[in-house]
Amino acid sequence: MKAKLPHNKRKKRLGRGPGSGHGKTSTKGHKGQLARSGQGKGWFPGFEGGQMPFIRRVPKRGFNSPFKKKFAVININQISQSGEKKIDPKKALELRLVSRIKDGLKVLGDGDIKSAVEVEAHAFSASAKQKIEKVGGKITIIQVG
Repeated sequence: MKAKLPHNKRKKRLGRGPGSGHGKTSTKGHKGQLARSGQGKGWFPGFEGGQMPFIRRVPKRGFNSPFKKKFAVININQISQSGEKKIDPKKALELRLVSRIKDGLKVLGDGDIKSAVEVEAHAFSASAKQKIEKVGGKITIIQVG
């Protein structure tokens, strides 16, 4: 006998009596989760069949503040290498010193600077402030919005 192609198959009609072959339990077996109406198996993401789900097995630690500011970071040596006399968040983006300004721009003190530079940023590390001012540069702090 040839196998029926999907487009020639009859729809399985459930619960139409013992003669149909799909009566009584309607192919669902006896009792159990799969025999019930409603959600069926795996009723939430991460469901592991009654085993303690991974997300609940793994220990949680600490606290993540939803209000924490994430700064785009730039170092003194990057400013020095750019050769610019004035750096602000817009200029840092143009020069590709940062890929995007998140909640603001922060200047860190890694590296050395030789010439005076005017820097506008949302935050400065103590060493960055000291190095910029030491060579006669000027820092301007922009308020984080």
